[in-house]
Amino acid sequence: MSDLPRKAVTRTAKLAALPLGFAGRATWGLGRRIGGKSAEIVARELQQRTAEQLFKVLGELKGGAMKFGQALSVFESALPEEVAGPYRAALTRLQEAAPPMPTSTVHTVLAERLGAGWRELFLEFEDKPAAAASIGQVHRAVWHDGREVAVKVQYPGAGEALLSDLTQLSRFARLLGPLVPGMDVKPLISEMRERVAEELDYALEARAQREHAREFADDLHVVVPAVVHQSEQVLVTEWIDGVPLSEVIADGTEEQRDRAGQLLARFLFSGPARTGLLHADPHPGNFRLLPGPDASRGPEDWRLGVLDFGTVDRLPGGLPETIGTCLRMTLEGDAEGVYGLLCEEGFVKDSIDLDPDAVLAYLLPIIEPAEADSFDFSRGWIRTQAARIADPRSPAHQLGKQLNLPPSYLLIHRVTLSTIGVLCQLNATVRLRDELEEWLPGFVAAD
Repeated sequence: MSDLPRKAVTRTAKLAALPLGFAGRATWGLGRRIGGKSAEIVARELQQRTAEQLFKVLGELKGGAMKFGQALSVFESALPEEVAGPYRAALTRLQEAAPPMPTSTVHTVLAERLGAGWRELFLEFEDKPAAAASIGQVHRAVWHDGREVAVKVQYPGAGEALLSDLTQLSRFARLLGPLVPGMDVKPLISEMRERVAEELDYALEARAQREHAREFADDLHVVVPAVVHQSEQVLVTEWIDGVPLSEVIADGTEEQRDRAGQLLARFLFSGPARTGLLHADPHPGNFRLLPGPDASRGPEDWRLGVLDFGTVDRLPGGLPETIGTCLRMTLEGDAEGVYGLLCEEGFVKDSIDLDPDAVLAYLLPIIEPAEADSFDFSRGWIRTQAARIADPRSPAHQLGKQLNLPPSYLLIHRVTLSTIGVLCQLNATVRLRDELEEWLPGFVAAD
């Protein structure tokens, strides 16, 4: 499939085939077991086949389907290893690549949006895309002033495809739920639907990127490429090289993993404090590890390159002080204070009555990384947390079902979870407490 299928019936049929395929493979697996194969071997084969189909369908369709796949990919570290293994390769491929749209389509969009003489704006333009994402693909080029640039071209029909995909995915969210134990898939899809218009508006994206680029212009740790030109369906920004975070996850050294993890945590918490915006699409394909000016210093001099500001949460005062205050009070063991704050903010509805000590016991393991001077994020740790919350027999599962997530915290919650998922994929040792003390309002008690 070389172009973005736009007819709703075509896309719906492909997506509807996913749960049917899952069911068909389950029947096939039962037959294999009856035929004498062990349950373990059959389960592994089933997972491999499911992963292959999942990537094939989500990658081909791009749009909301691919975006959903990218969102899932950062949570693979929470899955048990026997399940995660086959999915990991398939899902992480979504972070960097997808089948490209035809060159003729790219040229048509550029001519419509930049004018018939669009080639005169570039000294060079590579027709082969350097990367493909959920609603557009990126081409490497040289701007007429000699700057190397990234040209993001939106897929024709991307808006229609996004809405169609997410509507269809929401219809069988229950079947997709087991892909990430302990996570409710339906709110994730709903939140994506609500942000479709923002994702498609490159003017909004350019504005958010300019604000970040201006704030981080002289930063020693974070690099945000400047916006060169923007028009409807086309966004031109400065090109940055570097090692994609997905490659650091796969093959990076321990020093690179730790440095990438520290910088990712720093950007998560410093960004809202410095710009009033939260970068809300933290999958590894949107980050690069860049050598710093003094290469002889090694990984401690490397910087984090940040891409794709199509989804941001607007937080004029930075992250809510309630988050920092609640974290601090939890670490101090103030069960009554934490419970009162959660009730005030709507995390506990008026009709619900919970034991404050039980709430504290529920929260403490989750916020363990904020307590230590440095914390080793790992797949093992996040799997333990996911299993504790996902197990219907556990007190944590029963209590978690009674908590509420206010709409104003939904995106913050997803971004935080996604970032933790990436830190666990990196297997990074991070001084998270340092970042919280410097950037998170309320985490350090006021004098």
